[in-house]
Amino acid sequence: MTRTGPDRDIDEASLEITPRKDHAAGVPAVLISLQRAVEQMGVTRTARSLARLNQRHGFDCPGCAWPETPGHRRPAEFCENGAKAVAEEATLRRVGPEFFAEHSVAELAAKTDYWLGQQGRLAEPMVLREGATHYTPIGWDSAFRMIADELRALPTPDGAVFYTSGRTSNEAAFLYQLMIRSFGTNNMPDCSNMCHESSGSALTESIGIGKGSVTIADLEHADLIVIAGQNPGTNHPRMLSTLEAAKRNGAKIIAINPLPEAGLIRFKDPQRVGGVVGRGVDIADEFLQIRLGGDMALFQGLGRLLLEADDAAPGTVVDREFVEEHCAGFDEYEKQVRAVDLDVVLEATGLTLAQLRETAAALARSERTIACWAMGLTQQTHGVATIQEITNVLLMRGMIGKPGAGVCPVRGHSNVQGDRTMGIWERMPDAFLDALDREFAITSPRAHGWDTVEAIRGMRDGKAGVFMAMGGNFLRATPDTEATEDALRRCALTVQVSTKLNRSHVVTGRTALILPTLGRTDKDIQSGGKQVVSVEDSMSMVHLSRGNLTPVSEHLRSEVAIVCGLAQELLGPGHPAPWAAFTADYDLIRDSISRVVPGCENYNERVRLPDGFQLPHPPRDRREFPTRTGKANFTASELKWVPTPPGKLILQTLRSHDQYNTTIYGLDDRYRGVKGGRRVVFVSAADLAELGLADGAAVDIVSEWTAADGSLEERRVTDFRAVQYSTPKGNAAAYYPETNPLIPLDHVAAKSNTPVSKAVLVRLEPAGGR
Repeated sequence: MTRTGPDRDIDEASLEITPRKDHAAGVPAVLISLQRAVEQMGVTRTARSLARLNQRHGFDCPGCAWPETPGHRRPAEFCENGAKAVAEEATLRRVGPEFFAEHSVAELAAKTDYWLGQQGRLAEPMVLREGATHYTPIGWDSAFRMIADELRALPTPDGAVFYTSGRTSNEAAFLYQLMIRSFGTNNMPDCSNMCHESSGSALTESIGIGKGSVTIADLEHADLIVIAGQNPGTNHPRMLSTLEAAKRNGAKIIAINPLPEAGLIRFKDPQRVGGVVGRGVDIADEFLQIRLGGDMALFQGLGRLLLEADDAAPGTVVDREFVEEHCAGFDEYEKQVRAVDLDVVLEATGLTLAQLRETAAALARSERTIACWAMGLTQQTHGVATIQEITNVLLMRGMIGKPGAGVCPVRGHSNVQGDRTMGIWERMPDAFLDALDREFAITSPRAHGWDTVEAIRGMRDGKAGVFMAMGGNFLRATPDTEATEDALRRCALTVQVSTKLNRSHVVTGRTALILPTLGRTDKDIQSGGKQVVSVEDSMSMVHLSRGNLTPVSEHLRSEVAIVCGLAQELLGPGHPAPWAAFTADYDLIRDSISRVVPGCENYNERVRLPDGFQLPHPPRDRREFPTRTGKANFTASELKWVPTPPGKLILQTLRSHDQYNTTIYGLDDRYRGVKGGRRVVFVSAADLAELGLADGAAVDIVSEWTAADGSLEERRVTDFRAVQYSTPKGNAAAYYPETNPLIPLDHVAAKSNTPVSKAVLVRLEPAGGR
């Protein structure tokens, strides 16, 4: 086990490669969870925190958005990475004024992301003044005046960028977008832009709502679950318990992924005897090791095979009644898919015809099919079309709006879906803005704002002078690190509302502020008493979260209090929103939410039900589809895939098991056999041989990108170790954020503008060979 500590940093020379694991969780997950928790929090805080994590009267996990099972939560309703997330937030380590006096910004900028994160919780508002070398303390009122002065000095409100992380509560997100729109802009990039924007774009066009249509109960009672481009063992570990329950009920699971991930092979549930002393449960019945970017071809090929199966036995495969009553565009889709060349499908996917036929047969037999996916699909140039092809197959089989069937985009951050529901989007519909205007007697801007990629371009091009982030680590979450750094440095002011130190605090505008905030684990005491917040999980359940730990510093403020304090200074005493009252009593915020946000009527009453409440989903609830046609739409798309040029590789960026998003918890990825380091690139044995590289060779990774003007751009990261791994020939994988510099800012998905982090053209060169 890798021990953590505030003085420990990454020494890549100590990196070891060990055999990869063939299962996830088990006793090691429990031991590592407890070790990390006690190191960071101590025994007492560990017991108080983990016992309340994801419980009805506790706080919501600050990690992933996977839901709890309604009605029967388990005593330990958390996973290893959830325990690590809580340990990092509830740590006893502190970062106060004395820390910043000791360490200059230049010194901090030379540290790794892992070292920065290990220093502890931010304890006091800090300012880096223009020309200064160190952050120094600043009072809250002075910080608010500084931000308001810079914002009011902009030529136009559209010269400001307001970013939102998925950890922001519903209440804070609702007030944040109210303040921003009252100021006069819709520049609200958020982390959805970089992960599941492709899912929202695809599903909104296909079924009329950009959210998943299934529940935990649906998954547990499906007879076929298809999991594509996802690694639940690391990214959503509690999903494995749900998949285990589905397996006990007889479900067949098909995993589609370039890498054989441990969590999709076997799961050892440490809360079951079989997971402690037995071999656990085999998860995937079939593993389709697909080439990167081949998923669209796969599902078009499956569509053709399903149509041919229906030809052989009319009416047994295509749900004609559902298609005719509830769908539009089937004829165009059928024409497109019947023309698909299966030889091209095999080339694009790297699969065999037998695998395609067996998968199609499983889809044809299934009466209750669910398709799950994550960023392996969304972060492709053709990600939107790929998700629509999955939806096409489900629609053909009538698998929307029936128990045990539907679409399941598995979102990452814990309230990323809730933030969007609350209005954090640069293109909110007029109906939402009309309701917001009525509630607060304001006039919201209607011109669409910038998403994440557009915001980086705007700052880079001098069109934006103030950047504010409500949580997150914008610099490390975004592509093209050099371009993003340059964009932030061009700002007059950068503001980070944060719990812990990260890279975005040391790459700044001319002036920078760090505003320390309460976390999910912290008690939130305002003048109206103890407050609670609410969040939405990835299956549209809205529930309360109640922190129980004493805040690490008297200088911390809640996200709600920070937004309200800034809004009062920025918008003045004449603004109609009752900012001071909102700070005192969050129930008042929820009352306004109930009148503005569709589906949130009687919010305060329903969110206090034992498991909260579920937001409406017309396709799931009533087989009603709020699309432009009033029906579910089949889409016909030209087949796209990602070929590999000779001598090159297609790279995907991914997480290690010892991280969540941009937060590095430790230096091991034990499921993939990496210990004590992060600068590795996973490559097939065939590619290593063809490239003339030995297993373990030191390499630089160079990405190649043809710019709009036809010029070839190259980006480089240095001193990686090439590791032989089971991955399709022509494909490679490496961890982010270390490989984010390789992703061009303009390499984005069609329609969604999501950065394409799963299809980066690269070559490998011997390290130091330039």
